[in-house]
Amino acid sequence: MLTPTTIREFDRTAPDRDETETATFALGCFWGPDARFGAMDGVVRTRVGYAGGTKPNPTYHALGNHTEAFQVDYDPEALSYADLLEVVFERHDPNHQTRKKQYQNAVFCGTKTQREAVETYLEADGRSADAIETRIERLSRFYLAESYHQKYNLGSRPSLLEPFEEAGYGDEELRESPTAAKLNAHAAGYDIPDEHELAAALDRTVSGR
Repeated sequence: MLTPTTIREFDRTAPDRDETETATFALGCFWGPDARFGAMDGVVRTRVGYAGGTKPNPTYHALGNHTEAFQVDYDPEALSYADLLEVVFERHDPNHQTRKKQYQNAVFCGTKTQREAVETYLEADGRSADAIETRIERLSRFYLAESYHQKYNLGSRPSLLEPFEEAGYGDEELRESPTAAKLNAHAAGYDIPDEHELAAALDRTVSGR
């Protein structure tokens, strides 16, 4: 069964922050890609927020000129930034951009290396950053979204959320939990990798065994 002990153990054995790298993207409403990328083998943590604008301390109801964005912390030994870019560009049409900035498509480059990787990826695809509608921008700052937006799909599944509450997880722990990233993906209908005991525990929880 999915228990507080299972959750704590899975989170404990996940790669630490100093073993992961972070990528930031925007693909419309952030709930969907937060779950989609959380399902990927090699993605350790996810979170949603706001980026790309100039308004200080944006909120969902006072967003200013920011865009809904999401971050993934990934294990570079299991997954590359180019792998993530491939999924990003599979998930939207780079030749089309919605007019409402809140839901625009963007790649926010946190480092020079990421910017170079984007240019290399596009060049290999016969494109350039200047010739597509997708925004390719330097990440100046990522603002965390409100707690009720984090792990949105998981929050709608009490049977999956209850063990986190029993484990004493607060909002920040839930947001940054590797287990929560995988179960949020499962709650959205994605298959999760067969890692440690998590998949088996989830199967037993769903089946009631």
